[in-house]
Amino acid sequence: MRLLARIGFLLGVAATISLIAGSGAASILALLLRAGWWLPWLVPLHVLPLLLDVTGWRTLIAAPTRPLRLFGIAAIREAVNRLLPVANIGGEVIGAHLLARQGVAGPAAAASIVVETMLTLVSQYLFAALGLLCLLGLTGQTPFVSRAFLSFALSLPVIVAFALLLRHGAIFGRIEHAAARMFAALSKGSLPFGNWALLDEAIGSLFEAPHRLALTVFWQLLGLLAGCAETWLVLRWVGHPVPVSAALALESLTQAVRSIFFVVPSGLGIQEAGLIGLGSLLGIQADVALSLSLAKRLREILFGLPALGLWPRLEARRPALPLGDRPQL
Repeated sequence: MRLLARIGFLLGVAATISLIAGSGAASILALLLRAGWWLPWLVPLHVLPLLLDVTGWRTLIAAPTRPLRLFGIAAIREAVNRLLPVANIGGEVIGAHLLARQGVAGPAAAASIVVETMLTLVSQYLFAALGLLCLLGLTGQTPFVSRAFLSFALSLPVIVAFALLLRHGAIFGRIEHAAARMFAALSKGSLPFGNWALLDEAIGSLFEAPHRLALTVFWQLLGLLAGCAETWLVLRWVGHPVPVSAALALESLTQAVRSIFFVVPSGLGIQEAGLIGLGSLLGIQADVALSLSLAKRLREILFGLPALGLWPRLEARRPALPLGDRPQL
């Protein structure tokens, strides 16, 4: 995975540079300069969608948590995925670790991340379906949208299978057992959280509360919809305003493409190509689409760097309680 992430990073950088050069770097720069000092306002604007997402995550955590500290961990998760050359699952591992260091039981912390990740797939699936409907209404591209809906329909069993595997597969206990058999000298105490079967139990307990799962998806969808404001505003600032439905289509379908190619760090090249392709359907020129992408990346840097600076401070907090002293699930 690390090798794939590095290869994906290099290819993504090359693809991004190629797209910018091919679309006219001077034109893209002029568009960004036209937006000027409006662009830094994307940083405080991003607080709302992230806060809504954190509210959904908090619903899954089977222990009292401080909202402000949880927001900080979520910002670090996002910054790791957006700014560091890792596949887009590195932030989830860091998030589980930091949450456990705040005193949440290790299995409960990891279970909240695993289940939230699965629910994020559900939320993005619904968000993308809404984006396709908007795209159909705006462009009338029935053949294209029909093929896209068919592709999404074919991917639905993967999400269902993932959920069933988490609910009934006891996959983490099986991984622990396989590792112990492969490395006879490996003791259970050396594995994260002491006993990975506890993680399966914690995940199972979350699935036994479907109202909490539905509430998490609700908050995630609100966060995704709030995030469309970024696309809508940037296009206005660079002098190419679009309807809200167009901004929703761009945001949702670009995120869907990035999720498919999650192994490419930061979606480099993927986001840019996706915005150019979708933008062409909506009458948005390539230089405008790339200026939108670069504005988003600027916000990721300005929002993410302080979050990465917060990471050592949270690491310095007291470690998680020993397994026997942790709150019961």
